[in-house]
Amino acid sequence: MGTYLPALAGGLLIGASAALLLLLNGRIAGISGLVASLGRPGGHRLADAAFLLGLVLGPPAFALLAGHWPDMRIQAGLPVLALAGLLVGFGTRLGSGCTSGHGVCGLARLSPRSIVAVLVFLATGMLTVAAVRGLA
Repeated sequence: MGTYLPALAGGLLIGASAALLLLLNGRIAGISGLVASLGRPGGHRLADAAFLLGLVLGPPAFALLAGHWPDMRIQAGLPVLALAGLLVGFGTRLGSGCTSGHGVCGLARLSPRSIVAVLVFLATGMLTVAAVRGLA
């Protein structure tokens, strides 16, 4: 059970932060939408920037508190990572949101559009893994 505790704690923190953003700001925690809002005048830009800054500072804060970085290695090269980033950006636009907006917030609100989006994300991910492993 001990190996599941960090994932459980992380899930609870993600859910709590999404719930607080919705309760206090009336907005869902869709990262692509929050990033896009930074380029628009007015609105909740300071709150959005603070939320995004918290996401960026979370891992270093964990490392500081835990005394080490989690053991993680990225196996792909820079061209593959760049292509993956472009495809994620394209998918985010095509799907009218990202995994955080649809997967965390949309599913919690039982949004039909988010349910379809998450099913498409999962199917695409499975097909991509199968294709990449088939090529390797």
